Amino acid sequence: MHEISNYLKKYDIRPKGYRKLGKAILVDTNDKKFVVKEKTRQNNEIFKYLESRNFDYYPKLIIEDADFEMTEYIEEIETPLEQKMTDMIDLVAMLHAKTTFYKEIDNDEYKKIYEDILGNIEYLNNYYYDLITIIETKVYMSPKEYLMARNISIIFKTLNDCYKLTKDWYELVKDKTKRRYVVVHNNLDVNHFLKDRGSYLISWDKSKIDSPIFDIYKLYKKHGLDYDFETILKRYERSYPLLEEEKNLLYILILLPDKVDFDDNEYKMCEKISNTIDFIYKSRNIVLNNNFENTKTS
Repeated sequence: MHEISNYLKKYDIRPKGYRKLGKAILVDTNDKKFVVKEKTRQNNEIFKYLESRNFDYYPKLIIEDADFEMTEYIEEIETPLEQKMTDMIDLVAMLHAKTTFYKEIDNDEYKKIYEDILGNIEYLNNYYYDLITIIETKVYMSPKEYLMARNISIIFKTLNDCYKLTKDWYELVKDKTKRRYVVVHNNLDVNHFLKDRGSYLISWDKSKIDSPIFDIYKLYKKHGLDYDFETILKRYERSYPLLEEEKNLLYILILLPDKVDFDDNEYKMCEKISNTIDFIYKSRNIVLNNNFENTKTS
């Protein structure tokens, strides 16, 4: 706090109060409120590009130096979470639409994605095979072991489906020489969307140039069990339709099960396993309901 006090004094800003906002500090003065945090806008080129594409839906930078940055404070209007998610996905679709460009790629780029996914599938198959082999040697299973044993078949089935879908996806993309890129926020969370008279995304620290699906994938991993994600995806695609190869890869990524480490107490482990299984079933429903043409799941 002392460092921020010196920072404010340097720019002749006289605060009447402070309040912590996550990693940032809300500074209240007689005239305005500001948000101050350690400098994180390393990739200023992203913001220059956003400005050039007429996308300015983020808090404006007021003062920046070597250590800190100050932005405007958005006085958020209280909004139901479901509405916030809907408004946020509309803004994300706009972000992707305004920043789209196509780039020539080497065939090795898709090959690396393909090999990484297959490597992950093989790793998870081996991990769960070893895990269930150990569990099945137990005379009496613990609750977490029983829960895993009861659901292991859907894990293996889903991994097998992911393998088939990945093979089909690679056949679709292996000869492509262009790929679509956008600015991805890369840290989407319903709490990183603010709304007053306008709409704003905050926490751009991880933003980068990449495929649009990675914003959707990370949002799903964050909030997949909290909202009707199938409806969210359809709403997003009304404004920014995904290409066939993008959508197929997104389905593979959301379908791929997480690794559940047996490293916690019984209650927490049962919660982790249950969440993983819930994600698997929800993901399978999304893939099936969207008629992924190469899907062999059932």
